[in-house]
Amino acid sequence: MSGTPRFRMAALLTAAAAVLTVAGCSSTGSGGSGDAQAGFVTGSSGIDTVPAAGRKPAPVISGTDLEGKQVSLADYSGKIVVINIWGSWCSPCRQEAKGLEQSYEKYQAQGVQFLGINTRDTSTTNARQFEVNQGITYPSIYDPDGTQILKFPKGSLNPESIPTTLVIDRQGRLAGRAMKPMSTYDLDAMLTPLLAEQHS
Repeated sequence: MSGTPRFRMAALLTAAAAVLTVAGCSSTGSGGSGDAQAGFVTGSSGIDTVPAAGRKPAPVISGTDLEGKQVSLADYSGKIVVINIWGSWCSPCRQEAKGLEQSYEKYQAQGVQFLGINTRDTSTTNARQFEVNQGITYPSIYDPDGTQILKFPKGSLNPESIPTTLVIDRQGRLAGRAMKPMSTYDLDAMLTPLLAEQHS
């Protein structure tokens, strides 16, 4: 196996594409309803949720944001974190962007942080312009080759399409996933039960 950077990057891109169902930018996904090991339930809205007792720790997610600043999921320990996986090239991502920002503004005072993972953009230029156009103010990790996305274990609430939105509870555990463009109503439905859970 060649160890050159070019071949390693090609292998990473191939793996990321396979995980994210190259059809890409799809508003539908498998939902994981047949995976007994995962222990999550797909609701009628296409949102997968995990009861508190069955939640698994989220992976260690970190990288640089679109301005080159270091960002980590661990920075938001003790908060509920909404992770949105997106690309500037993705039409459904544009469809949901303003609603995501509205929900961020609504919930941030209640201990909810939003974090984007920008993927498959070949430079940060288009991604930054996307954020300007959509009025996005929360940070996004720049992950062009899907390295951070691949950290989510297969059979868990792992991303399988773009966009995907994941919710991490206050204990740093995967609590919900939606593989579709999100509305403010969808985000309310995901966040309200988590906000009602007792701090531990």
